[in-house]
Amino acid sequence: MDPFDFVIQNAQDALWATLRLSLPLLLVGLVVGLAISVFQAVTQIQDQTLTFVPKIVAMVLTLIFLLPSLLMWAVEYTWQTFEQLQQVWG
Repeated sequence: MDPFDFVIQNAQDALWATLRLSLPLLLVGLVVGLAISVFQAVTQIQDQTLTFVPKIVAMVLTLIFLLPSLLMWAVEYTWQTFEQLQQVWG
């Protein structure tokens, strides 16, 4: 494998890994934020802390729940990168 191909492929893989690791938390934040916004529109409550606190709690709980699989994906990506690096420069 050419070193330039390795760099391009590794950059693509890094973007996909970032998306794969961040997407669950972003989706939870989006869904909870949308639900809170609908609740605020219906009840006409305009408190700013009502928006942030539930989103933070939901995202932390999601992170705690998904942390083992997220770490597994990150370690798998790192091993693949090191194996490819060894093939290129080895």
